[in-house]
Amino acid sequence: MTDQVLSSYPAPAGRSVAKEITELDQHCQAFLALCTFAVLSSATPEGDPDISPRGGAPGFLQVLDNRTLMLPDRLGNNRLDTLRKVAGNPRVALLCLVPGIDETLRIYGRAELRSTVDAPIAATEHGRPPRSVMVINVDRAFMHCAKALMRGRLWDHDAQVPREAFPTAGEVLRAHTGASGPVESQEDMLLRYRSQL
Repeated sequence: MTDQVLSSYPAPAGRSVAKEITELDQHCQAFLALCTFAVLSSATPEGDPDISPRGGAPGFLQVLDNRTLMLPDRLGNNRLDTLRKVAGNPRVALLCLVPGIDETLRIYGRAELRSTVDAPIAATEHGRPPRSVMVINVDRAFMHCAKALMRGRLWDHDAQVPREAFPTAGEVLRAHTGASGPVESQEDMLLRYRSQL
């Protein structure tokens, strides 16, 4: 059945194949200088996957050279899902986004965990140095077309959902964890998060 599904698609051709490059050229580097959000994927050697959102000021994914990126690791929940997977399997992928731009940048490579001794001063954000850094050696990269973000209207102000349309994070956490007691309000949670950025 899988082969039948795959064979129903025409083979990729032209620019969709040729656009893949093996280094971060001037366009990739310019995009990364504007990037404020990325999704990082990793997996165990057995293939158990993980996906993690990462964000920061423009350029938080720092280009060290045309084959190397540095991703600071910020204060989080200490689950270390991604870091543990990278420790056992260095292969990672990144989907990088720039607010207002519908094209995205996809990067594939091999990551290495390093201490903050290796982090330049530019990695400090909100007065806090990173907990560690991930150095990513780039194998390939390419720009992904705008269709998905256009379909999802991600940057379209008229498509934004009012926050009250979904339960607060505190309400969801109580339901998922079975916790009792008062629910932290969305406002209090955001204030707490801002103090931890």
